[in-house]
Amino acid sequence: MVDSLQKKAKNIRKNIVEMVYQASSGHPGGSLSVADILTALYFSELRINNVSDANRDRMVLSKGHCSPALYATLSEKGFIPEEDLKSFRKTTSYLQGHPDMKKISGVDMTSGSLGQGLSVANGMALAGKLDNKDYRVYCVMGDGEIQEGQVWEAAMTSSHYKLDNLCVIVDNNNLQIDGKISDVMTPYPIDKKFESFGFKTLVIDGHNFDEILNAFQIARQTKGMPTAIIAKTIKGKGVSYMENQAGWHGKAPNEEEYKMAIEELTK
Repeated sequence: MVDSLQKKAKNIRKNIVEMVYQASSGHPGGSLSVADILTALYFSELRINNVSDANRDRMVLSKGHCSPALYATLSEKGFIPEEDLKSFRKTTSYLQGHPDMKKISGVDMTSGSLGQGLSVANGMALAGKLDNKDYRVYCVMGDGEIQEGQVWEAAMTSSHYKLDNLCVIVDNNNLQIDGKISDVMTPYPIDKKFESFGFKTLVIDGHNFDEILNAFQIARQTKGMPTAIIAKTIKGKGVSYMENQAGWHGKAPNEEEYKMAIEELTK
């Protein structure tokens, strides 16, 4: 299982770089850091083989600017033709800079306005409870994103309604557009904050598939409260010159950098 996930994640990373390069714009750093989490979700955790099934699991990419990671994952899953990825951010393309649920099969929520994803995920999870459905809802957020006050209002709601069918994953790569999150507006300790808001909290290596899958299993078994998984990741993971560099938050590689990245990811 782990070997298969690693191969898929590598191909997803290659497509992330390809998309951002072809578009000459996009957000490679955070897309690369979240790639392993999305790989584990779509190829092990989520029940989402049929996107029209009302009982499918839901996934909200709250950090919607990292759409390259989502599109590449959906393509690997077979929901988006791989050849369409090169149209990313083109004016005529349905693959916009931020995901649009009305245009893309497999996208459960239009996102991009940071801080709003957990509120939407709460609504999905609460609806599932009220309708006696057994689907689960996953919300992937950025660590810079949780500086938004709405996130914590939503967290109170998650806990108040005991949404144990909800799992939040924070992509904790410690960098945002202006630098380290600890310098800009520190949300640390992230795990203790979610715990104080009534969440079952786990801290894991967000690039270790064994740890990711184990955390999802614990989340499924947790009753009476939502779960927050704080995934420690590396911004730009997989491309050496992008790793831990805030400058690659929202910048496309030039031709030389593109070739270097693809060569590294092909090895």
